[in-house]
Amino acid sequence: MRVEPPVPGPALAAIRGALATAGATAVDAPILQPLNLLLDLAGEAMRARLFVVQAEGGAEACLRPDFTVAVARQHIEGGAASGRYVYEGPAFRSAPEGDRPEEFVQLGVELFAPGGDGTVEADAEIAGLAWRAAVAGGREDITLWLGDVGLFAAFIGSLALPDALAARLKRVAGRPRLLNGELARAGEGAAASGGGQLAAMLSGLSEAQAAAMLEEVWALAGVEPVGGRGPGEIAARLVRRAEAASAPALTESQAAAIRAFMAISEAPAAGLKQVRALAGKARGLDAALADWEARLARLAEIPADRMRFAPALGHAFDYYDGLTFEVRSEALGAGRPVASGGRYDGLLARLGGAADARAVGCVVRPWRAFAGGES
Repeated sequence: MRVEPPVPGPALAAIRGALATAGATAVDAPILQPLNLLLDLAGEAMRARLFVVQAEGGAEACLRPDFTVAVARQHIEGGAASGRYVYEGPAFRSAPEGDRPEEFVQLGVELFAPGGDGTVEADAEIAGLAWRAAVAGGREDITLWLGDVGLFAAFIGSLALPDALAARLKRVAGRPRLLNGELARAGEGAAASGGGQLAAMLSGLSEAQAAAMLEEVWALAGVEPVGGRGPGEIAARLVRRAEAASAPALTESQAAAIRAFMAISEAPAAGLKQVRALAGKARGLDAALADWEARLARLAEIPADRMRFAPALGHAFDYYDGLTFEVRSEALGAGRPVASGGRYDGLLARLGGAADARAVGCVVRPWRAFAGGES
């Protein structure tokens, strides 16, 4: 396994110091994390990037690919309504490129709060923390890129699409391959196959009923499932596939508007203006754009020429459902962000937390932030 070089003490202390201003409690997380949970959050394609381990007869696990999910689970298990946590430690991801570290250090902050106001303020705080930590590393070629999964949902809501199609597009917003598939079939009718006979049989059933039917089909066919996924998970995926195939397609003009939205990459003020020009009329979109104006006002410490607005900005893990951001170095490029993060309110409910809970966080790669580090 290729291990990232250590960051010199003074540079690492400066990066830590920038995050320390959050006033967060230091936490750690187990190195081993449940594989199925992470695949559900990131998609099966993520498996190739994970170091998978399995004891004889046990469930599959993986070496910790990042801290966010683990810290969120610990917060929920602790029972507190709110919390501020800072962490530092190694994370592990396979690097198919062959020359990148597979074990590397992450520093990060996660903020949790009960439902209510304050999300815009927390968004700006966490993005500002990530920026200051990146600056503390000494690089002078960095830019803060800002995006918003929630803004995509509001934009889709402004296009007056059929409910099933709008729901499908919002669900695949963080998965470019699936979203591009929807755009590619613009102008077509709904597929006649319904996504397969088995999926069609399961469609419309409750999760428990669908899982029971799938187990019955397996028993009749003599099939023994492998890989650790239960019948409920598999049934839900089959049903979603059937719904996607039978949903109406976008019109050519609707697809063109979405492509234009996804292609926005401008200074923040210009980018917001483009969103307004492309969108239909919807109060939800107006509110989302007003929130962005408030975020930008709170990020005034960052020079305007060091910020870019790209609303389609996403990450490998698709649990982000609001603000997304990356601090990018010109030398390292878009594929190796110095820092990244965003809002992931929905993840807490998926992990068993309160439905109205709020969460936002950031992670910094100190070896990338260090001016004499990764190149």
